[in-house]
Amino acid sequence: MSARPRVLIDCDPGHDDAFALLFAARTCDVVAITTVSGNVGIGSTTRNALIVRDLAGLDVPVHRGAAGPLVGEPLHAPDIHGDSGLDGPVLPSPRGDVEKAPAAVAIVEAARAHPDLWLVPTGPLTNVALAMHLDPELPRRVAGISLMGGSRTHGNTTAAAEFNILADPEAADVVFRSGARIVMSGLDLTHQFRLGRDEVAALHALGSEVGVFASELLGYFLDSYERRSGRPSAPMHDPCAVMALTDPELFDREPLHVAVELRGEHTRGMTLCDQRDLERRREPNTEVLVRIDAASARARLRQALAEYARSR
Repeated sequence: MSARPRVLIDCDPGHDDAFALLFAARTCDVVAITTVSGNVGIGSTTRNALIVRDLAGLDVPVHRGAAGPLVGEPLHAPDIHGDSGLDGPVLPSPRGDVEKAPAAVAIVEAARAHPDLWLVPTGPLTNVALAMHLDPELPRRVAGISLMGGSRTHGNTTAAAEFNILADPEAADVVFRSGARIVMSGLDLTHQFRLGRDEVAALHALGSEVGVFASELLGYFLDSYERRSGRPSAPMHDPCAVMALTDPELFDREPLHVAVELRGEHTRGMTLCDQRDLERRREPNTEVLVRIDAASARARLRQALAEYARSR
């Protein structure tokens, strides 16, 4: 894996999506950003992606994607991310426009243009599944898919299901059964990587536009998680999917077979990870990240965000 991987970020910003984008802009070769309905509706996730792209100084196209899941109604999370999806800072108006090509087409075209491309979905997997429908060779065309979603152990939206997978289980099923190389950052991994109040102050002290923006984002995000869990810290879910490519040495991983539950009354959207004795397990289809060096990950994120202060 290269020190600076080539990536397409498929996202639903979202506070932690914003951190993932800001981190990727400093550590990856980002070829495009695609948006999907998730934390908020597609209009808001697209606007937020444009805002963060501008803030990061990225000269890459943004493509609007699916407004809802393959089946059923959209699922949103205003209790975590607020009505805008990026509540906390005063949001500027986007400076650029959205491209005409929809996200699924953009994913296919990027994969054909860049044989070393990694897809990094940090929201529901609708766009990726639609792209696989457009190009059945896509799973073999990309270098891999590093996604944030699912869990080996527990859910957050339900007891069994994590938000991104529950928002479109049918799309997740397509992706996990596709044969693509998949790296999964699930809840049991991402909850190990948390930021607290001291990081809010440290980001603000950077003095840059990005530092202040990130500080205000994190302050709101922390308040949301503290109301829900009582813990004075918030998990950095989505940056894990980027760091899995830029800093693979920070992670321990286990090859497992992951299946998505589509019909269970209490378990729809669950990622069932086969952890039985080795001789009984199904053939692995996913590299499941199980541990992260959280202290080093926090330092790596701070380092990337500090670079904005030196460049402006």
